[in-house]
Amino acid sequence: MTAFSLQPFGDPHPDITITGTLEREGNQLAIAYTVSGHLDQVMIPSPSLPTRQFDLWEATCLEFFLGQPHQPHYWEFNLSPAGHWNVFHLEAYRQGLQEVEGITELPFHVHHQQTALTLSLTFDLNQIMVASPTLGVGICAVIQSHEQSLTYWALCHPGSEADFHRRDSFILGL
Repeated sequence: MTAFSLQPFGDPHPDITITGTLEREGNQLAIAYTVSGHLDQVMIPSPSLPTRQFDLWEATCLEFFLGQPHQPHYWEFNLSPAGHWNVFHLEAYRQGLQEVEGITELPFHVHHQQTALTLSLTFDLNQIMVASPTLGVGICAVIQSHEQSLTYWALCHPGSEADFHRRDSFILGL
C-alpha cells in the first residue's frame, strides 16, 4: 500500500489536506482519498443517484490517471462526491478523449462527516487493459470553494500551470 498527499497549485486555497492510499493486488486497484480540515470552505455536492457525467472537473472532483510506461495513451478517472463518475481513454497527451463505453457503472463509497470526506474505489483493471506489469499513476483533485473558485491539487505540479494530464506527474508506480 502506498500513501499519498496532494499539494495545491498556487494560492489561495481552502485550508484542507488531501491524503489517501493506493494499492494494487494483481489487476485489482484500490484507491482511497481523505479530504480533511475546514470542509466548510469547500463546495461538496450532495449525494444523488450515481450517473456517468461529463465535465465533473468543473466542480469538486477527485481524479486519477493511469498510464503504461513508454505508451502515449492513458486513462482518466473522475469521481464526484455526489456519486457521479466517468472514465476516459486518451490516445496521447490531451488527444482523442473518449468515454470508455465498456464501463457502465463505477461504484465507489463516499462518507461525509463535518471535518472529513472519504471516497474509496476498488477497480478491476481488466476492464480497460490486459495485465500490465507496471503502471504510472497520477492522483489529483479539483476543489471548488463556496466562492465558486476552483483549486487544483496533485501529487506534484511539474509545469507552470496546473495540468493533470502531464505524464511527468504520473509519479506513483504500481
